Amino acid sequence: MSEKWRRVLLSILFCATLLSLQGLAQAQPPRTLRLAAAADLEPVLPPLLEQFQKQTGIEVETSYKSSAVLATQILNGAPFDLFLAADMAFPQRVIDGGRGLTAHPTPYARGTLVLWTRNDSGLAKLSLATLRSSAVRTIAIANPLHAPYGRAAQETLVHTGLLAAVKGKLVVAENIAQAAQYAASGNAQAGFVSLTSALTPRLRAAGHFVRVPQQDYAPLIQGAVAIQGAAHARAAQQFLHFLAEPSTRAQLARAGLDPPQA
Repeated sequence: MSEKWRRVLLSILFCATLLSLQGLAQAQPPRTLRLAAAADLEPVLPPLLEQFQKQTGIEVETSYKSSAVLATQILNGAPFDLFLAADMAFPQRVIDGGRGLTAHPTPYARGTLVLWTRNDSGLAKLSLATLRSSAVRTIAIANPLHAPYGRAAQETLVHTGLLAAVKGKLVVAENIAQAAQYAASGNAQAGFVSLTSALTPRLRAAGHFVRVPQQDYAPLIQGAVAIQGAAHARAAQQFLHFLAEPSTRAQLARAGLDPPQA
């Protein structure tokens, strides 16, 4: 083979190799961040996740459950990259169990507890005191052992002296999203729900709410932790930075989650 043809052949092979490598790169699926998110975030996160993906090219696969259930899954080895809880205690539990990347959770928001009822419930003048009335037969509450918002609701009932009067009316849900479903469906006449749920178009149209005074329950500071050994630890850190951006915090506030220092 002449030197000329040898060079032509090498050039063809080189170009073919480049095209092959380019094709492999294009065939690689985008990075997918596996996110464990507290149930109060379900009405809030989808548009933010879409925005994050557009900015970074990182897809996010999200599992919404109570903070306790997610913490247990992570401690049992569930392959999440990042945990967004509804308080600071459950991510700290993950850290104490050796599955957190940092010594302390990162606060990313502050939640608000509200009392919500349907417009057709007969409870036009809604207040905590209303719950004593015999007209109120059922009250939805998230499980205080599993859900920080449920714990906040229980603290409220204790602090206001209402617990004894309403204990028999309580309908316990697995998480705060289910408590909102119970109230929205009419399976409970009223419900302690997150402000994030109360501000959704569906609940705004179907009912009304009052905010529970913040002095009645411990602050719902919501914390996050990246998971030790996560497949996409860098993507987890990128998402935490994204949550701290002023524009993201403004969107969270409009959806019912204030900055953690508020």
